[in-house]
Amino acid sequence: MPGAFDGIRILDLTTMVSGPMACMILADQGADVIKIEAPRGDQMRALGPAHKGMSGGFFSCNRGKKSVSLDLKTDAGKAVLRDLIASADVLVQNFRPGAIDRMGFGEADVRAIRPDILYVSMSGFGDAGPYSHKRVYDPVIQALTGATDVQADRKTGRPQMFQVIIADKVTALTAAQAISAGLFARARTGAGQHIRLSMLDALIAFFWPEQMATLNFVGQEKDPAEFRSGMDLIYETKDGYITVGAVSDAEWKGLCTVLDKPEWIEDPRFREAGPRMRNVGIRKELCAAELARWSSEALLAALNEADVPSAPLLTRYDLLDDEQVKANGLLIVDEYGTLGPVRQPRPVAQFDGTPSRIRGAAPFLGEHNRAVLSELGYDADTLEQLERSGVLTGG
Repeated sequence: MPGAFDGIRILDLTTMVSGPMACMILADQGADVIKIEAPRGDQMRALGPAHKGMSGGFFSCNRGKKSVSLDLKTDAGKAVLRDLIASADVLVQNFRPGAIDRMGFGEADVRAIRPDILYVSMSGFGDAGPYSHKRVYDPVIQALTGATDVQADRKTGRPQMFQVIIADKVTALTAAQAISAGLFARARTGAGQHIRLSMLDALIAFFWPEQMATLNFVGQEKDPAEFRSGMDLIYETKDGYITVGAVSDAEWKGLCTVLDKPEWIEDPRFREAGPRMRNVGIRKELCAAELARWSSEALLAALNEADVPSAPLLTRYDLLDDEQVKANGLLIVDEYGTLGPVRQPRPVAQFDGTPSRIRGAAPFLGEHNRAVLSELGYDADTLEQLERSGVLTGG
């Protein structure tokens, strides 16, 4: 069965994580994604653990795509890209503002070739402003969006970063949704458009609902750091660590019952959600002392019986054997030629009519040069000439 985006061709001119991951999601959903790479390849090919010449991180961000490696510094390379644009529905690029225009592939240039194309520009900071032309990686965005304030150590106040490239991944998800909406609009109107989004904007908007709630009402702003969420996080038991969350009154009552502390239920410091949040420090200290008396297995069983949200702390390696992960069928292993068996999470959203699936391995550099260009009418002699001249590389 075809995927939701069957018949849609996307030219992916992005590198690293945010753009490639966005296009990978659409490839899983059926789009024909052609990754346009410089002769040296995407930098992600050289980062992280590799197997038989394939980086694990690159595989996860580029599975199911085709790779065409073009030297866009040459007129012949630019001509090839123009032919590809004529066949495309979407072009996604994440060059620094102005760079792609200087290459001759700004929106106006591209739309002159394909008037109804969806032209997507992803950037670190946006097209204007004091940061717009700075080089950017995830930690820079974390520094400038309050992420380090959100993660600050509760005791010392020292800023900390998320130990995951959260800005890249939130931007990827935002971009995939935006492209989907743009294609839906084009299906109704027949018109393409320019979609712009930045990592800075995506991460601030992501944090806003609960981490910036005190900034909503103009004239009434307060420092969000003074109103931490009060989430129960990690507690030590006799033999390990668990997490427990008691947000609602019913959950708090259940936790107090398990810990045999009925007096806490009516304690004015904890009786309602507001006071529980204001007194989060003492509440966590009291709970931690009681939870430390239990073994993890017995405690989790009691909390589950009392309908209190809780879980053991799994390592990433533990996920391979977790029963819920297995029940979800999330992690799948497929054979990919010379790479052998490769494990990946299946596409998260499951469609019963237009199923998403992993449609192939991540490509090696220039692996699909000949196949893609042959579809456009390039004959063997022309392809050989482009290869000899260095316009096409890899493969």
